Amino acid sequence: MTRNLRTPRKADHVPHTIDAPTLRDWLADGAELAVIDVRDREAVGYASPLAATNLPADELPSAIGRFIPRKAVRTVLVDGGDGAAQRLAGELDTDGWSAVVALDGGIATWEAQGGNDSPTFDIPGRDFSLAIRDERGTPSVTADELKELRERGDDVVVLDTRTVPEYTAGHVPGAVAVPGAELLLRFGDLVPSADTHVVVSCAGLPRAIIGAQTLIDAGVPNRVSFLYDGTKAWTASGSELETGATATYRPVDEQARETAADRVRSIAGDDSFAQIDPDTAARWLADTDRTTYLIDVRTPEEYAEGHLDGSVSVEGGQLLGVAFRAIAVRGARVVLVDDLTGARAAVVAHWLQRRGFEIAVVLHDFEPATAGSAQAG
Repeated sequence: MTRNLRTPRKADHVPHTIDAPTLRDWLADGAELAVIDVRDREAVGYASPLAATNLPADELPSAIGRFIPRKAVRTVLVDGGDGAAQRLAGELDTDGWSAVVALDGGIATWEAQGGNDSPTFDIPGRDFSLAIRDERGTPSVTADELKELRERGDDVVVLDTRTVPEYTAGHVPGAVAVPGAELLLRFGDLVPSADTHVVVSCAGLPRAIIGAQTLIDAGVPNRVSFLYDGTKAWTASGSELETGATATYRPVDEQARETAADRVRSIAGDDSFAQIDPDTAARWLADTDRTTYLIDVRTPEEYAEGHLDGSVSVEGGQLLGVAFRAIAVRGARVVLVDDLTGARAAVVAHWLQRRGFEIAVVLHDFEPATAGSAQAG
């Protein structure tokens, strides 16, 4: 699909507010667009009704450049009806953000006028994962079934695909922390036997479903299921969660890396994303007519040791479920950065393409002796 990439010029008159019908038109027109929910995080909860990026009003002025790299991008601020969005739109306009407007009436007006039946900025992670489950028939087990497997002495392992801090706060006892994008890379180390039944868990459904289907699509020989409703179902069944970083992923050995590289070819076989070099990525970042995100999907620790100039660190597993928290501009190019194995980037690209994102990949040798174009974080 050819995108209409026009955004208002500096000389254009841009009012500080738009109405809900105008936002509905913008959400459907295919041009670059950012939608920012400026309410407090407590009010927004897990996700904005618009699947918009949540940047609270007090953080927006200092953080907007991280989430919206070009000041000319059409940007809609949405508040709780308190006028904060219009005030911020005016302030940002004086600071050179020439295309920032507020949604008149905020979230309440949007919902009252049927906005929830309109296109959103992104597909909510739960909706997307349930569609994948229904399309692929992704197998599941209940909390009670998992308990029965363990009581029977079956060879079963639980892999928790959330971030390590989420895992540490509470997880199914005995589960191993493996954030979603790391599953394929580290699978050979964590599950050495093809006879092990692998159960993928998260707090609810989205990351567990995507994690389980990732392993299935990659062709692992194991039986793979997701834990239906994750830790929520575990506690609802009367069992307690385990806390602390009791079992987390380990450094990848060479054999596991080779196995992961083979499985990358399986999962990416039908994908069609471009592979570019760092110089091309840098040119795209400097393009004044198109927004590009350069996102390093390795672990935060790897990123801190060295990364490409201009890249930002976002754990790949988070992009799988809640991409809108990091990618605020709809219609932007998204360039994923990974090491030479490319397992994390392959997993993230595999699913983001299906969510409508335009994806490219940079694979780079981050070993200190050869990482000439990388810089320390």
